[in-house]
Amino acid sequence: MDPKITLVTLGVSDIEDSIQFYRDGLGFPMRERDPDGDVAFFPLEGTWLAIYPRDRLAEDATVLDDGNGFSGVTLAHNVSSKTEVDTILERAEDAGGRVVKVAQEVFWGGYSGYFADPDEHLWEVAYPPLTAE
Repeated sequence: MDPKITLVTLGVSDIEDSIQFYRDGLGFPMRERDPDGDVAFFPLEGTWLAIYPRDRLAEDATVLDDGNGFSGVTLAHNVSSKTEVDTILERAEDAGGRVVKVAQEVFWGGYSGYFADPDEHLWEVAYPPLTAE
């Protein structure tokens, strides 16, 4: 097996609101879709993001859609500067997201903050000052 993540699918409550947040608010490129379809794909660098109705995603996975609160999963987006972290958090908030943790110096030596999308999926935006070894 060649270990890699090729697609992350988020279960969402309203497909159109989520498209507006990711495509129009955050500027994610979106693949053409059937306007009456119930899935949207965003090709990103190295992977794809999909959004799909939460209840249908739970049904597809054959699990109950009764969860709430923290799911135990966060998504991360690394950037090249602290300023870019701040800019993206502001952009997410302007697009209808909610800043969960304001950007700050963190224990592992970087700078990061978190936002929640309209369905409360958590995204960390981080500047990790990595050095080549």
